[in-house]
Amino acid sequence: MTTATTPAIRHYLQFADLSADEYTYLFDRMAIIKKKFKTYEKHQPLVDRTLAMIFEKASTRTRVSFEAGMYQLGGSVVHLTTGDSQLGRAEPIEDSAKVISRMVDIVMIRTYEQTKIDTFAEHSRVPVINGLTNEFHPCQILADIFTYIEHRGSIQGKTVAWVGDGNNMANTWLQASEILGFKVHVSTPSGYEVDQSVAGLRSADSYKVFKDPMEACRGADLVTTDVWTSMGYEAENEARRKAFADWCVDEDMMRIAQPGALFMHCLPAHRGEEVQAEVIDGPQSVVWDEAENRLHAQKALMEFLLLGKL
Repeated sequence: MTTATTPAIRHYLQFADLSADEYTYLFDRMAIIKKKFKTYEKHQPLVDRTLAMIFEKASTRTRVSFEAGMYQLGGSVVHLTTGDSQLGRAEPIEDSAKVISRMVDIVMIRTYEQTKIDTFAEHSRVPVINGLTNEFHPCQILADIFTYIEHRGSIQGKTVAWVGDGNNMANTWLQASEILGFKVHVSTPSGYEVDQSVAGLRSADSYKVFKDPMEACRGADLVTTDVWTSMGYEAENEARRKAFADWCVDEDMMRIAQPGALFMHCLPAHRGEEVQAEVIDGPQSVVWDEAENRLHAQKALMEFLLLGKL
């Protein structure tokens, strides 16, 4: 007689939480799930499962992709905002995690400090997904790499140019490069560099730092950026405008990249600041595919965390 065992809880708090083999599986699942979506084929493996979404930071793409995705997978959604949950304010995060995780099957949190989501996960009985923190944005990079694969094939051995702030997106690109075997050229203004210790890299072999953003883009297969001022740093807006003036992705940067180079941006974008309108609205831009792929990436991720490999 065999005894059933409960699979270990898997969280997705940063890109480094999964292996290269697991990412290969996930990218394959995204393609399958997206094809089903496009052909109106019902795919509901998460019937009677409930997702709790906790937002301390505002969201468009994260909310729509997770909420629509869970409904499409056959499940239901509970949506909590800052006023509803007050993580770590009205009650300790540990207590919130213990209560919420007894009532739902999976939790997505979009918050400020990574320590909040780490603490929540430590006390949760169900998988926890990072919908964005100050330090990491793994779901976005998951969708970005899937988008690259759709358009250009494997990202292994390729070069990604990161132009702009050494923020959560940059940290996550660096983690991804170490796991999936590609290079990142990083160019940030002085004072806004990537912190290797925050990214948690074992070495600096998978990335190279450039003072000149143009040189970072030279020969790149993908050029990507983000807003100059991320949520939570609005008080620095004017100082950042001055510091980042030369870090606007323009047509010259795209010309110096590979002829078939793609442009990505996690959105929302400010045309004329971090990117020229001619670039984001031009033929090399795949930002709308990238945004849509958040839906398919989230669905594959939730399916994997709850059901494992199918």
